[in-house]
Amino acid sequence: MSVGFIGAGQLAHALVRGFSAAGVIAIHRITASSPDTDLPTVHQLRKLGINFTTSNKETVNKSDVLFLAVKPHIIPFVLDEIGPDIEDRHLIVSCAAGVTISSIEKKLQQYQTSPKVMRCMTNTPVVVREGATVYATGTHADVEDGKLLEQLMASVGYCTEVEEDLIDAVTGLSGSGPAYAFTAVDALADGGVKMGLPRRLAVRLGAQALLGAARMLLDSDQHPGQLKDNVCSPGGATIHALHVMESGGFRSLLINAVEASCVRTRELQYLADQEKISATAIKKTTLDKVLQQPGVTADAVGVRSGGISIFNSNKPESKVPLMPGRPLGGLIGGV
Repeated sequence: MSVGFIGAGQLAHALVRGFSAAGVIAIHRITASSPDTDLPTVHQLRKLGINFTTSNKETVNKSDVLFLAVKPHIIPFVLDEIGPDIEDRHLIVSCAAGVTISSIEKKLQQYQTSPKVMRCMTNTPVVVREGATVYATGTHADVEDGKLLEQLMASVGYCTEVEEDLIDAVTGLSGSGPAYAFTAVDALADGGVKMGLPRRLAVRLGAQALLGAARMLLDSDQHPGQLKDNVCSPGGATIHALHVMESGGFRSLLINAVEASCVRTRELQYLADQEKISATAIKKTTLDKVLQQPGVTADAVGVRSGGISIFNSNKPESKVPLMPGRPLGGLIGGV
């Protein structure tokens, strides 16, 4: 089995390192493509020994399982490019937030009658094999395809199948979750520094506290509230600290953060369903590079005053002109 990544950003890099560490895929059986060869992650992937190319079509031809690890609004252009090369053997796995399985299937069915599509949401701790992944199965993917994806993703952390309509909530919780944890450690370290600890030690102690607490919770049958209570001595330091956190709305902030991430993911899905995305949303993407090419106009790629049509166009000619050796692929740096 060979694995390919359209996009060579943080997610692709994390998954490649995780798969390599787990030993589930030989490094020479992994291919990744990106139009930007100067990305730090591209240099890191090359050092790992994968096959790197600037051609998305080459990645497709060399892969059985194909991860779409690009920004959501780039997905339709990538599908237009690689659609003619998709074969029955290919399993397409989208990691793009908010892009539905049905929209990808609809696009690919212009080229392949029964494209096997799956959607997954994972997070960057896959790089240390502590990721959290959920996936949903498309219309034409079968049980064996699901088992294959689960085997891959379970090698780099926790993995389970869910209904697709739950994936947005997962994005808000565990997809964005590492950022919440990093922010918490940073804040804890600031507190330690304020009270006299060296920064390096403060960061290590904060990170270890979160790591240890997470492991205790996962290895326990107890509710997190009970484990919290176990740390709080009557009249002690911890309960006083928790009182300050509650006064500052700590719980509400975390709940609101998960909700905000989930809502934004649904907004991305809504934009896709409406076949529009605002012009500002495509700034600094590979699409801008396409628009800068000689002879390429905004009309040719479907840019209108109301936005850009990203899935279906009534005009057959309204497709992105593809330049040889310059694949479309905005890299996904985060959720």
